[in-house]
Amino acid sequence: MNKDNNSAKLRTIRSFVRRAGRVTTRQKLALDTLWTRYGIEPAVGVMDFAHIFQRQVGTALEIGFGNGQTLLSMAAALPDTNFIGIEVHRPGVGALLAGIEEQQLTNVRVFQADALEVLNHTIPDHSLSAVYLFFPDPWHKKRHHKRRIVQADFVRLLHRKLHVGGVFHMATDWQEYAEHMLATMESDPNFTNQAGVGHYSTKPEYRPTTKFEQRGERLGHGVWDLIYTVK
Repeated sequence: MNKDNNSAKLRTIRSFVRRAGRVTTRQKLALDTLWTRYGIEPAVGVMDFAHIFQRQVGTALEIGFGNGQTLLSMAAALPDTNFIGIEVHRPGVGALLAGIEEQQLTNVRVFQADALEVLNHTIPDHSLSAVYLFFPDPWHKKRHHKRRIVQADFVRLLHRKLHVGGVFHMATDWQEYAEHMLATMESDPNFTNQAGVGHYSTKPEYRPTTKFEQRGERLGHGVWDLIYTVK
């Protein structure tokens, strides 16, 4: 293969690192028995939300749901909204599946996949009412900033997937990343800052306060919410 062909093969920069993690008995049981009920394979192709959820209501997406507690809380509080969660780590997916079953929620479906692949290949354009990105990896070292998921191309992709009036809500406990998010979003003309140009939002009631966040508050760490609406 010549040099030109080599240079043409662009490396995909991922915003996450896959970690094996320990899968508990509860999580493994959920993965083994509940995936066929609540899980979605990326190979499904472009999704038909009305068919998958058997109803026509707004659909929200959470990227990187961790152990799923925030997603479960929002889904329970907002039964008239469909929720799709994306997470790459198997223990977190197992925990969410177990929680869905334990709480008897019918409005949640799950991907264990790369969020960019799901957005590009399975989420219909202009179909989402909201996208949530809570406490993504800040990749705090300067040489790793290129791994941050919030970049101009990502924001343009979300604009294509959200419908007019749809919401993109981010939260982070890393101030420098919050500043990066703010600058990136303010540079995109297709979104309106709900708090006003250049401002952060007050945490809305629908976003639960996590144990991780409570611990940070006790240690004096700040949390920054940014909420934007598609024009």
